[in-house]
Amino acid sequence: MTQNASLALPTEVSCEPAADRPTVPADAPSTGRLIGIDLARGLAVFGMYSAHVGPDVAVGGPIGFLLETARGRSSALFAVLAGFSLVIITGRPHPRTGHSGRQAVARIVIRALVLVALGYALNALDTGVDVILSFYGPLFLAVLPLYRLRAGTLALVAAGGALMLPQVLYVIRQSIEDGNWAETVTAGDPLARLSGTDGIIELLFTGEYPVLTWMPFLVAGMALARLDLTRPGIRSRLAFAGGALALLGYGGSWLALHLVPRALSAVAAATDGGSAASAWWSDTVGRPEEHPPLAWLLVAAPHSQTTFSVVGSIGVALVVLTVCLTVAERTPRFTRLASPVAAVGMAALTLYVLHIVALWFFADVWYVALVDDESMNALPVLLGFITASALLATVWTRLFRRGPLEHLLHIATRPARHVR
Repeated sequence: MTQNASLALPTEVSCEPAADRPTVPADAPSTGRLIGIDLARGLAVFGMYSAHVGPDVAVGGPIGFLLETARGRSSALFAVLAGFSLVIITGRPHPRTGHSGRQAVARIVIRALVLVALGYALNALDTGVDVILSFYGPLFLAVLPLYRLRAGTLALVAAGGALMLPQVLYVIRQSIEDGNWAETVTAGDPLARLSGTDGIIELLFTGEYPVLTWMPFLVAGMALARLDLTRPGIRSRLAFAGGALALLGYGGSWLALHLVPRALSAVAAATDGGSAASAWWSDTVGRPEEHPPLAWLLVAAPHSQTTFSVVGSIGVALVVLTVCLTVAERTPRFTRLASPVAAVGMAALTLYVLHIVALWFFADVWYVALVDDESMNALPVLLGFITASALLATVWTRLFRRGPLEHLLHIATRPARHVR
């Protein structure tokens, strides 16, 4: 299921003592809140809602196509935005160093720990949603050492990770299925005992959002944040790069599945009759229960943890981001009309947690609508979530700078001020 991946990282830089701020040139890109980023995050929130409370894609037609397009791509967009926001916290356009840098790192570490705890608390509600927050703890910690790198270096790291890490994960998952080393690690893992899950093994390798293959999304967002997005021509080049990556990911998967002998049949057999013909872009292909064949590395379905999927999803995220940034800059009238969407993006963590709690609290009310996969019964529920979140976010952000949970998370990071 699609999840919110930059829920707890703001798009504005918090106030630091003047003496701790790095000296930057007058023409450096603004580190203030970027409305285009908020728009993109708001759209991703709506995409997440569509996966959790919307009709199943089996309804077909234009609505089914839109729902299917949001599947997986929303979580990838959130992950890219998380990397973007991490760079803002640690210094944009130039990374913080010294005392200020150590405080920024401490803030990220505290956020990571809070998100792990919050994620497991939401999982305990047993709503059927694959809550991503717990995965963001180790994800933030994994990419944090890269925060001082330049845009080009970060882009190379993201590309290398997208090319190599899915294959590494495939081998590790196979070794977990064939051996018992993972059970040994889990048995001695205090996180596993406290959470009632597989603990660090799940976070790194076996979960729905394994750190190993989600790192490239965050690193790509970090590279994007290092760029001067106001520079002439930069957005058109980013949009072109995003389109090329999407074509390479999804088009490359389609070619590979059709050119490699017996690849489609192997994927179909592994997913027990899933729609293998759509494995190059759709999650209707399903998931292998165990021992996926090597041919699985050729699919690009959302959350398939393959190179094709990661590359294609990063490409889509770049296109959406550049469109939102361009719209926010060049069409102020439309941007004002879309301000409720941007408001949703500003309070994404709060709205994410609220929607999980709502699914738990009102489960009996709309259970029939949500499980009737091939009907449109769930469409009013989806529209209700979208409308309610837009109204709540609009009212709140007119009165306060941060959403309520965003503010509490900010307070939780205050001990970082004592880092020397």
